[in-house]
Amino acid sequence: MDLSNLKPAVGSTQSRKRIGRGQGSGYGGTSTRGHKGAKSRSGYSRKVGFEGGQMPLYRLLPKFGFHNINRIDYVGINIDTLEKIAERFNTKDITVELLQEKHIVSKNEKVKILGRGELNSVLNVTVHAISKNAKSIIESKGGVVTII
Repeated sequence: MDLSNLKPAVGSTQSRKRIGRGQGSGYGGTSTRGHKGAKSRSGYSRKVGFEGGQMPLYRLLPKFGFHNINRIDYVGINIDTLEKIAERFNTKDITVELLQEKHIVSKNEKVKILGRGELNSVLNVTVHAISKNAKSIIESKGGVVTII
């Protein structure tokens, strides 16, 4: 056996359907497209949401709601979670870079500290936003809050 007599396994390959090459091929005439209509024409493409001429669902339903393009979405992290993070990674400084490095928040997310839970250690926190309650809790324990 050498490279000159290699062949694929029997039945593993098939010749492609050559449509539109005369009646004798079995695929001439309508070229497997059926008779008449838009789908049989060349260049046909159905519009997204087209329902055969019936009024499409997206036009039947009323518009509602409001999307504020100026909204800033924050990832909320509570004080009790900060406490656990500080203990787990043995640090007193909680920064956005640390949270990103430890995969707690993703690269483009903004972080806001919220006030649920109790704090037992002194933490220095550097984040994008913080609630009044959380700020007072951190500062009452002797910590420092810095807003980016």
